[in-house]
Amino acid sequence: MSNSNQNAQNYHGAKLWQIGGFALNNTATNLWMFFMNFIAYYMVGFVGVGVVTASSFLTLMRIWDGVTDPFIGYLVDKTNTKFGKNRPFMVIGNLILLSFSFLMIHVSRQVPEGLRFPVFIVLYMVYIIGYTFQCVVTKSAQTCLTNNPKQRPIFTVFDGAYNTILFTFGAVFVSSFLVPKYGGFTEGFFYEAWTWTASISLTFTIIAIISISSKDNIKYFGLGKPIKIRFKDYWDVLKSNRAIQMLVISAGTDKLAFSAQGNSTVGVMIFGIVCGNYALNGAVAAYTGIPTFLFLLLGAGFIATRLGQKKAMLFGTYGALVCSIAGVLLFYLGDPKTMSLPGIEGFNGWNSFTVLFLLIWLGFKGFVSISGNIVIPMTADCADYETYRSGRYVPGLMGTLFSFVDKLISSLATTIIGLMCAAIGFVDKLPQIDTPYSDSIKFVAVFSMFGLIIIGLLCNVVAMKFYPLTKEKMASIQSEIAAIKAKGTEV
Repeated sequence: MSNSNQNAQNYHGAKLWQIGGFALNNTATNLWMFFMNFIAYYMVGFVGVGVVTASSFLTLMRIWDGVTDPFIGYLVDKTNTKFGKNRPFMVIGNLILLSFSFLMIHVSRQVPEGLRFPVFIVLYMVYIIGYTFQCVVTKSAQTCLTNNPKQRPIFTVFDGAYNTILFTFGAVFVSSFLVPKYGGFTEGFFYEAWTWTASISLTFTIIAIISISSKDNIKYFGLGKPIKIRFKDYWDVLKSNRAIQMLVISAGTDKLAFSAQGNSTVGVMIFGIVCGNYALNGAVAAYTGIPTFLFLLLGAGFIATRLGQKKAMLFGTYGALVCSIAGVLLFYLGDPKTMSLPGIEGFNGWNSFTVLFLLIWLGFKGFVSISGNIVIPMTADCADYETYRSGRYVPGLMGTLFSFVDKLISSLATTIIGLMCAAIGFVDKLPQIDTPYSDSIKFVAVFSMFGLIIIGLLCNVVAMKFYPLTKEKMASIQSEIAAIKAKGTEV
């Protein structure tokens, strides 16, 4: 029997619509993440807390998010119902997100002033549990969706496409429609933003549940039979699974930087203050959205399926590193105030700064869409590696162990932005689109936009040097798992 035929027998695949449909589960939770990028403005404006308090609170909630991860991952690994292992968490998680976000936005500001912040804290903590419930499934269900190395990166293509659309049109929708409509981050802004987020997220969750239904079955779980998992097993995995260790370091440091870069205050500072026109925020996203997706097709659709996910990660990392350095140089050697785009007020024709920025930003977003999105199917590889290494099927642990450290690291992002803003004088309120320009604002904005990313990407390069799961290693692992399954079915 040829190697290709033998390898084919080791894999269980999924239909293209199942992969594409299930990827919407991640988009459903990313919608809430995008919405919550603006929650600091709600807290300062309506809950009645200061900038540093709001930033510190969001950091603590991010830590709370990470602390709950291992426990919820343990529940996923122990769960095996008629409705599957993963789908119960998708349903419960989304319902919690819908209900408790509603209470945060519509009810918390109605309680007496002295109780607003405590009530908001409790509501946010429960909201986080729902977020984790649904998020963990995006990673844990990867192993049962497909173990074919040519199919796993396809999830990244769909996920990257959806995220590109979400964050591109989301930025346009906020900066060009909601903010002008309501005159800023007002009560009306949050009410309408919540309505859109809740309805679209619920729709995407339903599609994802339908897509994973036939694969959420014990025959696709690890060795195809129930495995007893104890909580103390988590320590052995953390200690011995080199793949998940390196992936956590790699993606965790990147996530810190990306979380800071995606903070709404950074967009206000870069485009609203340094460049002088906040509408550019959405316009830039619109101009680079489709080309970014084409980059992703190249990285995940070509490199990852042919050379392996590790090489795709490194391809995206090196490219993003070059573009980030170029971005810093452009903002300090060029004139950001000259940036203008067709369709935006003040457009006076194309100029060198605008063209160079678009090229750099396009390259940056394209490369990070590869290195960032490939992490999810790489987590599935780590779970299969653990099954191969110890016989344990712990996809919930893999997903939440990754998320736990990831969130602890990235939880610093909001605090970093808040402290840097406070250090340059913004103690009681965050920079707004009408805040006067200063060199200190420019430094904070550019460092948040590109500087932290450079540090994260360098950590990424080092971690991947020790990541053991090459394309060839994964083929060997799947072959071994298939052999163990075959022995288990022999009479």
